[in-house]
Amino acid sequence: MTLRRTGRRWLLGALAVCAVLASACTPPVDPGKLPGVYRDEETDGRIALDSDGTFSATHISMDGTPDDPADFSGTWEYVENEHSSDFVYLSVEDGGLGKVGGVQLYAEEEGEVYFRTDPDAAPSLVLTRTTAS
Repeated sequence: MTLRRTGRRWLLGALAVCAVLASACTPPVDPGKLPGVYRDEETDGRIALDSDGTFSATHISMDGTPDDPADFSGTWEYVENEHSSDFVYLSVEDGGLGKVGGVQLYAEEEGEVYFRTDPDAAPSLVLTRTTAS
């Protein structure tokens, strides 16, 4: 009887651990794999993250609409955030974002980056890694 209970408890414990691991946030992105060119087919927006920490963005409308796209550039860095999703911080140094000094670009899976203008909504613009630079 005791062996049976112990086995059942072990099984329940293992299932609980599996549930926690399966429901955890997506694994962090390897910042070393982020450099590359990302593009949105629909809007023709493009972001190039260079391995030297610089970036350039062309025809980007962060809200995902083709209205008033901007070109901007600057530096980028990967930020690990223990309270929320990790993100790529784009420090805007030149371009058409007006007084905006920086924006957050998210990467949850390899090969995709996105903007999220509303934290409770779906991504507003998703860009996929291209093979051409």
